[in-house]
Amino acid sequence: MSKAISVEHLSYSYPGVDDTPGVAVFEDISLTVEDGSFVAVLGSNGCGKSTLAKQFNAILLPCGGKVYICGMDTSDEERLIAVRRSVGMVFQNPDNQIVANVVEEDVAFGPENLGVASPVIRQRVDNALRQVGMYEYREHAPHLLSGGQKQRVAIAGIIAMEPKCIVLDEPTAMLDPQGRKEVMDTILALNAQKGITVVLITHHMDEAAMAQRVVVLSNGRIAADGTPAEVFSQVDLLHSIRLASPETVELCYELNRKGFSLPLDKLSVEECAQALYDAIKA
Repeated sequence: MSKAISVEHLSYSYPGVDDTPGVAVFEDISLTVEDGSFVAVLGSNGCGKSTLAKQFNAILLPCGGKVYICGMDTSDEERLIAVRRSVGMVFQNPDNQIVANVVEEDVAFGPENLGVASPVIRQRVDNALRQVGMYEYREHAPHLLSGGQKQRVAIAGIIAMEPKCIVLDEPTAMLDPQGRKEVMDTILALNAQKGITVVLITHHMDEAAMAQRVVVLSNGRIAADGTPAEVFSQVDLLHSIRLASPETVELCYELNRKGFSLPLDKLSVEECAQALYDAIKA
């Protein structure tokens, strides 16, 4: 499988102010994201999640090491536009990404800036809005939409630019449970049905559990990397870096401290309930 993103020995520091030393975020971090995969990135506040996300779109450039997007070096100025066409960014607050007064005009904004022909833009906008379930709202004013609907419009704006990869930086942080569900359903469908590579930065463990792979950052390094079951079963490690596993795993963990012997890789409520039933029945 080809690599959508390749990070090789990345180091990055935010520059200091008035002769003060810079703040190091990464010293030597390496990872790859396979084409068509769905990867969740976790970490406590200040661990570098958003900084890493911005490296993927060349918003930030490495101080050392390399970041490659579909084989393109993000530090190569001549490939900057191509990199940003390949990786679309969705941020935490959808209001910061909505620039037009009508939904379909907002979704068309990105392709227009890329110089896409008008008939093609019309087709892309309609297709993108259908993919996120917002086609019927195409003539609505964005400010009248719910938070989840706004975020889906922001995602549609990225889809209309036809990127190979979408990086979402805590896209559900400001949403209510229904809005979170709408956005996560959209993300899962884009990955499963359209084959778009997804990198999701999140602090919701239940969202990360939906990914194919989870990467945990701590102190500028990768503390854990594997399937959700592999990562979330490392409860002591996660606690040591101020994170928690999904509630189902935490429940089994606490019961094990009371004398039970339950598996720690049951992420769904159904799996957890079955494990509890089997333990009690035995």
